[in-house]
Amino acid sequence: MKSMRKSNRERSAEWANDVFDKAPYITLSMVRPDGCPYGLPLSIVRKDDRTFYFHCASEGEKIDCLKTNPIVSLSAVSKCTPKFEEEKENFTEYYHSAIAIGRCEEVVDGSEKIEALRLLCTRFLPKFMGHFESAINRSLDRTSIYKISLIEPPVGKCKP
Repeated sequence: MKSMRKSNRERSAEWANDVFDKAPYITLSMVRPDGCPYGLPLSIVRKDDRTFYFHCASEGEKIDCLKTNPIVSLSAVSKCTPKFEEEKENFTEYYHSAIAIGRCEEVVDGSEKIEALRLLCTRFLPKFMGHFESAINRSLDRTSIYKISLIEPPVGKCKP
């Protein structure tokens, strides 16, 4: 009989996805062509348990990095509260954080680009969705969308 209790890994992935959904931005870390690390905080949206999207310009350092090495790391913090614990006379920080590793690729299919942009706009500017179709008509061809497909489940950590 299959256990109804989720494993720690499954619970951790679910919890980590919740952190990604609540974070105001997610840091995308890459490797530059010369091997140096490169990280940027971006507006990234999660489609499902393994798929994330972001939009960007069609050229620049981020694109150079992704062409050289498409493996990326995502990190997010959805809660961060510095605390002084008087009883312990201890400085600490309460936090919720998550990380994930994935493969990044440009989205070229028009319908998937629109789906990704709809997800981004719904998450970050839901009050303006009435303008979505006209914006798509004006700018879809010049907007680059990248998809990150996770290659392992995300993990999260917290200190309540």
